[in-house]
Amino acid sequence: MSWLTQAVSSLAALFGRPATRLPVRLNHDQPFPDPHFADDDGLVAVGGDLSVPRLLAAYSSGIFPWYDEGLPILWWSPGSRAIFDLATFTSPKRLARTARQRGFETRFDTSFAAVMRGCAERDEGTWITRDILQGYQHLHRAGFAHCAETWQDGELVGGVYGVSIGGLFAGESMFTRVSDAGKYALCALIERLRERGYVLFDSQILNPHTASLGAIEISRDDYLGRVRKAIQLPVTFGEQPNVR
Repeated sequence: MSWLTQAVSSLAALFGRPATRLPVRLNHDQPFPDPHFADDDGLVAVGGDLSVPRLLAAYSSGIFPWYDEGLPILWWSPGSRAIFDLATFTSPKRLARTARQRGFETRFDTSFAAVMRGCAERDEGTWITRDILQGYQHLHRAGFAHCAETWQDGELVGGVYGVSIGGLFAGESMFTRVSDAGKYALCALIERLRERGYVLFDSQILNPHTASLGAIEISRDDYLGRVRKAIQLPVTFGEQPNVR
């Protein structure tokens, strides 16, 4: 991933850099800088932790963590941001027929940790480190992270998870073990978000896969403006049947 490569090469230059320039080094209780001033790559800050308050502050500011094992925590707000437009998104017509034929069942928030572990199972390696797994499970238990799950014959075969603050849902990752199971979970999640009154579904970075699913790209300034409005809305994901 080019961002992480660039971040590694710039970390040495970070030390001694004036505090007014980005990225900044985060102390334990230091707030995030204004992401408007980040360059197009979007590296805003380095360091800090993955506590619930820190993660909530990040997502409320349009910032998210993304880093490899062995690196310090890297916080990003890229110049272009991918979203799913909740107002115009349309599920593929064949998907409902496929789901019936394969006996897919949708559940929400019954196996959050298992969904995260499924998302971490990647042949090319994963950015979902042990600290990320722990931090987002704490966020889930606090009521700010949720998942949609696809089950087949009693087995979890696909899912997607993300962070929820007001009317913002920030999608983090998706996985599938059976063809179309992840896509089915995504479509079920979008329907749930619409029903609950969410207005912004962040997908972070546009790539061929998310573009094929319907994601579009907007500018950072546009995204940050939408975030400010979305997090003020009195919206909730709904009851968590159990927390695992």
